[in-house]
Amino acid sequence: MSNQSSDTKEAGPQPLAALRESAGGYVKALADRAVDNLTEKVGGLTDRLTQYADGPAAEGSGAKASAAAKGAEELAQGASPAKAGLSAAVTGVKEKVKDVFGGGNGGGGGGGKKFKYNNIVESIDVGAPVDVVYNAWTSYEKWPDFMKKVEHTELDEETGEVQLKGQVFWSHRQWDTVITDQVPDRRVVWESSGDKGHLSGVVTFHPLGDELTRLVLVVAYHPQGFMEKTGNIWRAVNRRVRLELKYFVHHVMTESVLHPEDDEGYRAEIHDEEVVRSHEEVVEDERAAEEEDEYEDEETEEVSR
Repeated sequence: MSNQSSDTKEAGPQPLAALRESAGGYVKALADRAVDNLTEKVGGLTDRLTQYADGPAAEGSGAKASAAAKGAEELAQGASPAKAGLSAAVTGVKEKVKDVFGGGNGGGGGGGKKFKYNNIVESIDVGAPVDVVYNAWTSYEKWPDFMKKVEHTELDEETGEVQLKGQVFWSHRQWDTVITDQVPDRRVVWESSGDKGHLSGVVTFHPLGDELTRLVLVVAYHPQGFMEKTGNIWRAVNRRVRLELKYFVHHVMTESVLHPEDDEGYRAEIHDEEVVRSHEEVVEDERAAEEEDEYEDEETEEVSR
């Protein structure tokens, strides 16, 4: 009996050790599987990031290693295998997201991936003369009236600078914009900077007929900050630009074409960020040119008679 009891005592710890070893393997397997499942969409998104990420996304081995380590730590502290596995999965997801967004410590250093700009190109036709469309676009103070996410705009005519406030998700952002090049009825080129990203862009106006204008918008968007980069994965800014353009067309077709005198616009001529002709000077020159054309037409009619 004593020998049997001794054997039993010696054999007792072995099943417990085996159980712990099995549990540890279970946690690792659970962590690997949870990371694979929960980060499947994140991993798939890396294919969509290739146009602005430096190289292919990481394989995720670092995420799995961190997840397994976290699970083992939880298990060693007495947590249940299920709880340890869940903690490991969450850790794996966080590490995977860090890989997609460029790693920790500010998101720009180390071996993480860096964002390139998001290139946005949109064009839309508007059933109005080119000067009406241009004046409506450059009447920045009216943007909040018809653009959903624009809250406030303010133009400094002397410098060609525009301050714009808008909503991004549930947060509010402000951008300081400098018009670097502008030719009335032809193009507006600008640079914008803000706390959570910057962008540069150009909008051009192409008369397709007396009552039809094509507007082409090209924007290079550089997101900064977690919310901006997250939204950029699903091209939220692209969709927002497309929607705001539709609001603009609706405004032109229902307001501007009926009351073109209400949209004087900003018709200054700007080159290399310098206003070479003010809004008033351009408007005065255009009126003088129109009067001269009318006079020549009258002269032509009298000669023909």
